[in-house]
Amino acid sequence: MEQTFIIVKPEGVARGLVGEVLSRFERKGLKIKRLAMGEVKEDVAKVHYGHHADKPFFGELIQAITAGPVVFAVLEGPGAVQHVRNLIGATDPFKAAPGTIRGDFALENPFNIVHASDSPETAKEEIKRFFGD
Repeated sequence: MEQTFIIVKPEGVARGLVGEVLSRFERKGLKIKRLAMGEVKEDVAKVHYGHHADKPFFGELIQAITAGPVVFAVLEGPGAVQHVRNLIGATDPFKAAPGTIRGDFALENPFNIVHASDSPETAKEEIKRFFGD
């Protein structure tokens, strides 16, 4: 069974959207295997978003993900990575379709409510990064 990883970002937590976000995954049929609330420390955020380090928005991205409490979750199901990517919508809220999490709740980047792994390999790395072995 495939697993993936998500973070409900600080603005999603602050706006009280954790239940709504998680319920969309559950209604799809994905199982929540692990769940935790915490914070993303700056050094971890820089590793997590390291693939964007050379982009002009990197600093803003780090500030956004470290701005407050987040919720981490491991979701499981057949094709979990792609199902989650479809449910969250495009990274840019202006391009995210209505009915997706970002299309319904996000206004602008980098405040797009949720992070999700983009591949099974990335999911394994991110699960280890935030939940350990």
